[in-house]
Amino acid sequence: QVQLVESGGGLVQTGDSLRLSCTASGRIFNRYVMGWFRQAPGKEREFVSGISRSGGTTDYTDSVKGRFTISRDNAKNTVSLQMNNLKPDDTAVYYCVAIEAHSDYVIFRSRSRYDYWGQGTQVTVSS
Repeated sequence: QVQLVESGGGLVQTGDSLRLSCTASGRIFNRYVMGWFRQAPGKEREFVSGISRSGGTTDYTDSVKGRFTISRDNAKNTVSLQMNNLKPDDTAVYYCVAIEAHSDYVIFRSRSRYDYWGQGTQVTVSS
């Protein structure tokens, strides 16, 4: 059982930056693939970014490449998403996700792969 708690969402203007953070419970954080999904009203929940267990591999959906950066601090059981140059299309509820993995290099994009989900944090970007 893993509990994930997101923070850092808010209301910003186009071009602004936000940093989302997620804190995980448990004692095996370094076994988890971590990531972020988002869901805008009326749209499917979509993969945003993922990071491998050690942090050595990252993955991003095309729409955020070059603008978002995912990182993790295994000593603090946290994963972060630095979001720069935000756009109105980034408006969504952002969810932190986790799954225990058995490789240092894997990242998953499928919703069905993740066992643990945070409650979500709202990001709103005004034009």
